Amino acid sequence: MSTPYVRVTGDPGEFKQTVFPFLQRDPVLNTALLSNVEGRVDGLMYDPAPPVFVSVHRDEEVIGAVVCTALRGVMLGDLAVELIPAVLAAVLDSSADPVLVDGTPAVAGAFADQLAAELGRDLTEDRRTRLHELGDFVPLEAPGEARPATMDDLADAARMIGGFGADMGGRLGVEEEERWARGRIGHGQVWLWQHDGRAVSMAGHHGDVFGADRIGPVYTPPAERGRGYAGALTAHLSRHLRANGSRVCLFTDLANPTSNKIYARIGYRPVTDFVRYRLS
Repeated sequence: MSTPYVRVTGDPGEFKQTVFPFLQRDPVLNTALLSNVEGRVDGLMYDPAPPVFVSVHRDEEVIGAVVCTALRGVMLGDLAVELIPAVLAAVLDSSADPVLVDGTPAVAGAFADQLAAELGRDLTEDRRTRLHELGDFVPLEAPGEARPATMDDLADAARMIGGFGADMGGRLGVEEEERWARGRIGHGQVWLWQHDGRAVSMAGHHGDVFGADRIGPVYTPPAERGRGYAGALTAHLSRHLRANGSRVCLFTDLANPTSNKIYARIGYRPVTDFVRYRLS
C-alpha cells in the first residue's frame, strides 16, 4: 500500500471540489466539516487569518479532510488515526497557529498531544460534545410560535449570537455578530420563537449539504429561560427541516444535561462524541 500524502490549499472552493465526494459518504458524521467549508464558499463565514485546508490522498483517492481556521482551530472530524503524521506535518508547515483541536476522541487526543509537544505548549481538554441525529420526532410546546427571521430582526439575531458566543467563551465582536446575522438571515437560516410580540429564543441551521442539515446555534437570553422556548423552537425547526427532506442533526454540550434531555425528548439519538482541546 502506498504512503499517504497531503495537499494544502487556502481556497475553500478548490477544497470543496477535492474532498466533498469523500465527505458526502456520511454527511451527518461529517456535518461540521461540510458546513464549515460550504459556509466559506458562500461567504457566510469570516476568518481573521487565512484558513488552511488539508486533504489526504492515497493513489489519488481522498482518504481524509481537515479544516484549520483561526477561530475554530484544527477540525479533524473522524480522521483515521494513522493519518495524523501527514496532517500534523502539513499543519506545522503552514501559516496556521492553532490553539484548538477538535475531532472524535481517539484522533483528537492523539493529534492534540503531538501538536502540543511539537509547539512546546500546555494542553487541556476544553469541551466534550455529542453529535445527534433526529429519529422518531416528538413535538414540544411552549407559549408563542416559531417564525423565520427577517432583516427586521437583525438587531435581535445579532444580540443573541453575541450572547451565545459569550456563553461559549468567546464573542465574535459586534461587527462580526451583525455580519453573521445578516448573512444567515439572508440565506433563510435563522428562526425565532416569538411570544407576546417579542423574539425570546433563536435557532440557526446550516443548510442542507448532501441531504443533511445541522441545527445550531440555539440560544435563549437568560431572562427568558426556563419557559421551554428553545426546546419548542428546536422541535419546530427539526420538523420543518425533515419535511424539506433533510436528515436533521445537532451537537450538544455534554456538560449541559438539561439540553441533552430536551433534545432526547424531541427524538434525537446519539451518533458519536467529539472532544475539543485547547493549547496554551
